[in-house]
Amino acid sequence: MQPQADPFIVPVCHEALSVLYQDEHLMLINKPSGLLTLSGKHPLNKDSVHFRLVKDFPTALMLHRLDFGTSGILVVALNKAINAHITRQFQARTVEKTYAAILHGHLAEDSGLIEYPIAKDIDNFPLQKICYETGKRAASNYEVIERLQAPNRTRVLFKPVSGRTHQLRVHSREIGHPILGCDLYATDEAFLMASRLMLHATAIAFDHPVSGERINGHCPCPF
Repeated sequence: MQPQADPFIVPVCHEALSVLYQDEHLMLINKPSGLLTLSGKHPLNKDSVHFRLVKDFPTALMLHRLDFGTSGILVVALNKAINAHITRQFQARTVEKTYAAILHGHLAEDSGLIEYPIAKDIDNFPLQKICYETGKRAASNYEVIERLQAPNRTRVLFKPVSGRTHQLRVHSREIGHPILGCDLYATDEAFLMASRLMLHATAIAFDHPVSGERINGHCPCPF
């Protein structure tokens, strides 16, 4: 029997959550980079967005997740009915999400659509891979905001059409321009060009489950 690998213990995150919007039904919060959305199985990975929130909001439910290294806006339901309503919006793909990112190198086109099917890489957990046989359709719109020099980098806005695990990181890698600071999919050079994953959820839009009003949440990019 082979010995088990040491579990990954996340570094302590000293940055606090900030509340962007709150009513009696839901919250929009800003997740810092380096904080789990949900607590891990290992007892040393207990700290997370949800772990912190339930101390003051015991009924808080996480509607969706951001990767450990990704910062930005998250929607939190404050009861099960609100959770179910907004979950249906995610399933119907009527929730609009926008991400800011800095990519390695200069993209040739000013905008475009990246389409590659994504599947779990069962031999290399937690990686995802491009697979035309078993992968699920994944599509990401992008728009170039700025091309930076010395070293060459591109600031982009992503608007994912689908919501696959690691989608923006995998798609960026696949077009030859990985996200800076990405520990899973970037080249060594691109990884070392940033102290964190340069991916931030800047905006989210959905229908308020009670009022029906379109909520347009914004979270300024820190980089």
